[in-house]
Amino acid sequence: MQGPITKPLRIGDWCVDPASGQISRQGETARLEARTMRLLLCLAEHAGEVVSIDDLLDQVWSGVIVSPDSVYQAVTSLRRTLGDDPRQPTYIATVPRLGYRMVATVEPWTDRPSVNGSSAQALGKDGAPTGSAKAGLRLTSGLVLAVIGAFGVALVIAGLGAAFVAFLIHGKVSVRRPAETASVVAQPQNAIAVLPFLDLTQGMKEEEFADGMTEELIDKLSKIPGLRVSSATASFYFKGKQIPVADIAKSLGVTWALDGSVRKSGTWIRVDARLMRADNGYVVWSETYDQPMTNLLMVQDDIAGAVAKALRVSIGAPPGTAQHP
Repeated sequence: MQGPITKPLRIGDWCVDPASGQISRQGETARLEARTMRLLLCLAEHAGEVVSIDDLLDQVWSGVIVSPDSVYQAVTSLRRTLGDDPRQPTYIATVPRLGYRMVATVEPWTDRPSVNGSSAQALGKDGAPTGSAKAGLRLTSGLVLAVIGAFGVALVIAGLGAAFVAFLIHGKVSVRRPAETASVVAQPQNAIAVLPFLDLTQGMKEEEFADGMTEELIDKLSKIPGLRVSSATASFYFKGKQIPVADIAKSLGVTWALDGSVRKSGTWIRVDARLMRADNGYVVWSETYDQPMTNLLMVQDDIAGAVAKALRVSIGAPPGTAQHP
């Protein structure tokens, strides 16, 4: 590929639209920040090749002075959005001491044929049916109504009365629009899930610390008055699974999602945390914490307390007592 990529691409199961900054898959849509989109396109342009950290800094962060940590964090964020597992990657693979490689199939976006060989339902950039697909849906609905009407007339003739016809019509309306009924149910505004933190240390040898960090955060956040927090059992159910954050949030009934990663350098450990709106994937707060690994339990407690205080402000939870940060 030559020059900036502007046309939609298929990357794995995702339709990537550089013009709108959105990616979509099976009706699910997520918006990427401009730099995250450039990172994805840079890796896609060199699909199958190893792209070094320096090359990513030059192409994605051109004109901006940042450290390699920015690349690590951006890749982690992108993986989370794509539903990728760094230990068993289907999109972005880490090549130790060299860089990253796009392992998913990259090709121009075209509608896939269905199993029986006919054309698949046409979807727009946001994953919604296009005009032709909507017309097909209207045709199908009209046919159903015609069948119901004919059946109702027959029942009236048979002496079952118009009341049952009315029941059929009202039943049709409820069956026809299940999504509208479901959309009335709103998610609680102050409900959050702490997703299992990723272990990004060399050799991934700090998984126990990362899991402990997740549990400590759940404990601290659950002490904030007015804030509903998903249990550790519910959160860890999704560990290692390639499920988009929006789908996890719907399953757990939360509006906010907190995730992060753990890295280590010598005797120091670094914990990155970020808070996202689960419905659109926007990051509303992020922070990095560096601590010496002298007492890991104390490190977990200190960082969890700091994150809890920051989130109290970010999500507007009611102020709690001083003893419960």
